[in-house]
Amino acid sequence: MIARHRRIQRAALLAGAALLGAHFFIAAFSQAPLSPAKIQLHAVISGYLDPYFTQNWSLFAPEPVKNDEGIVARAKCADGSVTDYYDVTGPLIKETQDDRFFPSRVPRLVSTGIRQLNDSDDLLLRLRQKQESKNTEDSKAKDGKGKRDIPLTPFEERQHEDAERSLSRFALTKMGNVCPDGTGPTAVQARMYVKTLPPWSQRNNSKAKSSLDLYDLPWKKAVELQ
Repeated sequence: MIARHRRIQRAALLAGAALLGAHFFIAAFSQAPLSPAKIQLHAVISGYLDPYFTQNWSLFAPEPVKNDEGIVARAKCADGSVTDYYDVTGPLIKETQDDRFFPSRVPRLVSTGIRQLNDSDDLLLRLRQKQESKNTEDSKAKDGKGKRDIPLTPFEERQHEDAERSLSRFALTKMGNVCPDGTGPTAVQARMYVKTLPPWSQRNNSKAKSSLDLYDLPWKKAVELQ
């Protein structure tokens, strides 16, 4: 009996160690440079990690988080009317701030989607920034005749599609009773906002202002998100 109990215990420990090892391997692989294997396994990796285990380095130098990001959304009702924008992120942030010891992880559903829309491989990001800078110089010198921007890779296109669908679906779940007749929306459109805060060096400058960028996601039908 004791020997059987020990075998079960040993098997459970081995299984737990294998699962934990697989988790850390997938998390580490998600941060590896862009490669054919990473593109091919994108669906498997993102399906496991998103939204609660997504890895990123945004809290660390040299570029820690300095933006206030979130989404608002509006809905289209059965009668054809369109509602005002509803603040999706605000209530979630307040709920998290009100519970410092055991905060809800639901806001990560939004932050992960936003990060997916903005995320890119480091090499591609540097190339696009270099191309954008060169296009700016060419537009000044040649009256706007610069080279085309580097297109998104298939991996990035799928990642953006997944992010748009995820953010739209989450917004829909928060807007169940916004239509005048009490029915649910027939379609929803999320709008991402990025508020760039003044740098720390300007914290005492009363004239320092933040900038706000908006990005409208495409309309998504409710039946396609449910």
